[in-house]
Amino acid sequence: MPPDVLKVLNSGDTAWLLASSALVLLMTPGLAFFYGGMTRSKSVLNMLMMNFATIGIVSVLWVLYGYSVAFSKDVGQYGLIGGLGKVGLKDTLLSASGTSPELAFVSFQLMFAIITPALISGAIADRVKFGAWCAFVAIWTTIVYFPVAHWVFFFGDPGTTKDGGFLADHVGALDFAGGTAVHLNAGMAGLAMALVIGKRVGWPKERMRPHNVPFVLLGAGLLWFGWFGFNAGSALAANAQASVAFINTQVATGAAALSWIIMERLRYGKSTALGMASGAVAGLVAITPACASVNPVGAIIVGLIAGALCSVAVGMKTRFGFDDSLDVVGVHAVGGAAGALLIGFLATPTVTGILTPAKGDGPAGLLYGGGFSQLGKQAIGVAMVGVYSFVVTWIIGKVLDKIMGLRVSEEDEVSGIDLAVHAETAYEIGNVHSGGGGSGFLAALTVPPGGEKPSAGPEDKKVEAEA
Repeated sequence: MPPDVLKVLNSGDTAWLLASSALVLLMTPGLAFFYGGMTRSKSVLNMLMMNFATIGIVSVLWVLYGYSVAFSKDVGQYGLIGGLGKVGLKDTLLSASGTSPELAFVSFQLMFAIITPALISGAIADRVKFGAWCAFVAIWTTIVYFPVAHWVFFFGDPGTTKDGGFLADHVGALDFAGGTAVHLNAGMAGLAMALVIGKRVGWPKERMRPHNVPFVLLGAGLLWFGWFGFNAGSALAANAQASVAFINTQVATGAAALSWIIMERLRYGKSTALGMASGAVAGLVAITPACASVNPVGAIIVGLIAGALCSVAVGMKTRFGFDDSLDVVGVHAVGGAAGALLIGFLATPTVTGILTPAKGDGPAGLLYGGGFSQLGKQAIGVAMVGVYSFVVTWIIGKVLDKIMGLRVSEEDEVSGIDLAVHAETAYEIGNVHSGGGGSGFLAALTVPPGGEKPSAGPEDKKVEAEA
């Protein structure tokens, strides 16, 4: 590595960034369990597959051209999209990004690119063809996520003005870790896809309860753990900014979880485990853009507002008639927008300016003497990302539906998408064929290549009837 690059590298910062990258990757399997527990038992494997397939697809696209489009110099001069100067990660192997190797930054941002389309899967659970989902992820990530990441996360060279992404440098909207680029973006995309694909068979008359609430809590716990990398890691260094983002993430999440179950108690007379998990995720979402803009008391306020607001929002889908299966819109779109807008009220100069030598010279929110200026910038960011994501996603969904069809047949949806699409089931009934290489009963009754379907004995027929 060139000597001038070696001089700026810091081993502690590099270690923190690489560890944070691993934490953020863990969030996608955590999300798979969170969503998987909320689905019906006959489609849990499909949900896990949608999330794991996203990891593979986005990882390849990120190296080929995604990083370049999101984090290289603009094609034009307005900060709308990056160029192709870093296609195939050209010129990144021996360069630095801040005090870490650029490849560490590449890896960190890759994990953000992975989880964003994965979030959308919850809005269309139980009814989407797996192949169509894979095609959607590739197209949506390319056309929607990569440009939006450029708007929000790409900053120009130090000392320059308006040389980075449109929202980051030209507008001056604050979004430390992706409340707009990740959560609002995915939430509005989820709404568009839910409208394009339509309602599940039987919804809303049929009660489609989560099949495994412990899975939901496990997933929420993994998300909470990984989110420290998501937020504190966005400081890109082991410094004071990472520390404030860390504590803000913790207290906002706790406050939101409590706020959600209090709202449940007031509205329905019960506080649920599902509500606790959902409230925690709502708090994580809302504090994401604000974690390096508010103080810990402000973070508690963000969490309390987000928990209550998202709790009410998830109940609105029935009133408006769209089937957002796992509340992606109510938690991620609403929570991401709320967190971004609350910066305009609660941004504290001592926190936003924490890395500058002069005390209190960062942007301030309305309640800290900043007037309406920062609130207006935040509103522009929310409106721009929300509208772009919804409109473009709706178009992508309509085109894909015409070309290849997005939805499985009604018969497959009713019988179970796991068995129909993946030839597997999450749970075996009985242990008659438990040694069948993970397929059990299904493997015993599957026609072998060039052969006939084996006959089922009386015990087989009994298990088949029960299934």
